[in-house]
Amino acid sequence: MIENVMEKNVIKFNELDKIVDVAQSLRDNKISGGPVVDENNKVVGIISEGDIMRLLEVHHPRINLLLPAPFDLIELPLKMKYELDTIAEDMQRDASTVIDQIMTKKVIKIGPKATISDAAELMDTHKVNRLPVTTDDGKLIGIITRGDIIGAMVRGDE
Repeated sequence: MIENVMEKNVIKFNELDKIVDVAQSLRDNKISGGPVVDENNKVVGIISEGDIMRLLEVHHPRINLLLPAPFDLIELPLKMKYELDTIAEDMQRDASTVIDQIMTKKVIKIGPKATISDAAELMDTHKVNRLPVTTDDGKLIGIITRGDIIGAMVRGDE
């Protein structure tokens, strides 16, 4: 059963946490995502590194370097400075964004009495890496990841 192999000490987040803080927590705890809960500990979302990566915009300087005109050579440093300033502003804005704007809100959850096979099937079907384990009323009590499932299979748990 899930309750026997789930992680009970869950690193969780609040909807109003800033992306920069969540990203730092993910890195510090060497995890790739976690549940987002409301003030009643009910799961309202999942945040992952993928959600954060999708937010980041890739900027490409729009500078024509093929056969530059003499004025282009004068303007080139100014154009590059403008592009770098724009990238810095975008990164600053993104870092101060709260996670409820980018988190996955349609959360696939599982109950503590479900089997490891049930969890594996849900993860495969929905292409997710982790499942919050919740009570019937949606309160977070644990989390199960692909690594937990593999560990349980190696040990012969079910």
